[in-house]
Amino acid sequence: MKKWLPVILVVIAVGALVALSIGRRDTSPRVDTAQAEVRALTAVVRASGTIQPKRQVNVSANAMGTVVQVAIEEGQRVAAGDLLLRIDPTEYEAAVQALAASVCSAEADLRLAAASLEKAEADERRAGELSRQGLASDENLEAAATNRRVEAARLEAARHRLSQIQANLDKARYDLQKVTILAPMSGLITRLNVEEGENAIMGTLNNPGTVLLTIADMGALEAEVEVDETEVVQVRLGQRAIVEIDAFTGREFAGAVTEIGNSPIRSGGTQQAVDFLVKVTLDEAPDGVRPGLSAKARITVAERDSAIAVPLGAVTARDWPLRQDAIEKLKGGQANARARALAAFDFSADAAEATIARTETEGVFVVSDRFVKFVPVVLGIAGQDHFEVFEGLQPGQTVVTGPFRVLRELRDGARVRVLPDRERRGAARTDG
Repeated sequence: MKKWLPVILVVIAVGALVALSIGRRDTSPRVDTAQAEVRALTAVVRASGTIQPKRQVNVSANAMGTVVQVAIEEGQRVAAGDLLLRIDPTEYEAAVQALAASVCSAEADLRLAAASLEKAEADERRAGELSRQGLASDENLEAAATNRRVEAARLEAARHRLSQIQANLDKARYDLQKVTILAPMSGLITRLNVEEGENAIMGTLNNPGTVLLTIADMGALEAEVEVDETEVVQVRLGQRAIVEIDAFTGREFAGAVTEIGNSPIRSGGTQQAVDFLVKVTLDEAPDGVRPGLSAKARITVAERDSAIAVPLGAVTARDWPLRQDAIEKLKGGQANARARALAAFDFSADAAEATIARTETEGVFVVSDRFVKFVPVVLGIAGQDHFEVFEGLQPGQTVVTGPFRVLRELRDGARVRVLPDRERRGAARTDG
């Protein structure tokens, strides 16, 4: 027993040292940090959609019949006034010929009525002369006057019938012209929906007619993109944008916002997403582009030359006290949203004495002497990787940026260990 006693004592001593070392191990969470810095920021709204011509015309049938000639092909360029297609004119030509014959007949009736009126007027003059000589009775004179009035009315009716038939002839000739369809504008035939032998149907009040083809001006293009309802309020007419067309890999096209939809576009599903159509007109149309190509737009909605900024990952939310005077201002509905936001946050050390409520508040954890303090902030625009901070931070202050699983549970006043750069890169690869 005496032989093993030294060994036992050594084992006990080593165990005590190990236990003491474990007891002294720092179990504070390890965090990534970054400094608040002054930098330029650009807020961008991203959206996707398709490329469409700024001006295009759907050519529909204005006459009903069989298409007997198609003079163009899809993808062909045409000038205004060029022949596009022709509908069978047989029925319309027959109508014109029939009405032309009716006009000739009505003109003959008009001449006959004019001659009858001349005879009636001569008879009335003769009866008047005989009446003055006592050779005709008053009844004869009255009969001659009545006959003259009847023939005058017949002449007037003949004139109106001729005018009516002439108007019908004009309409028939106009309808005949509509069977020959000419290009209303110069452009590219982007869609051809009809072939020779097919029937063209005119539109009615409730039913659209046959869209025969589409002509588009490919010299002026726009990206029609759908912007989420939470971001469309930031979009303004004239804002600059960069458009990427999937078919033109590696190229970017500059443009500007020219139209913002007022009515929402709702997508299907249980939870309906609400988007708004925004049109970005390209400064220059690339060669070879086609309508319907997929596109993405980056719309610059705000810029800051020198803003206090922190990484996006630094911003979190916690329950935080509101000052009583801030609550009164919020209830009062002040017009200045930024003033209301600033008033809602208490940046003083004795905030608890003046508070009567708590609310979820955005803020960051500032690191000082290995301890963190939650600081409410008022955020401005969001750049690609950073938030603008209106109030709450000064340049050079160190803030916690992650890992997310640690930042999610971090509490005000907690002790932390700042990850060295080597460990920080390793944590970033494994952090979920």
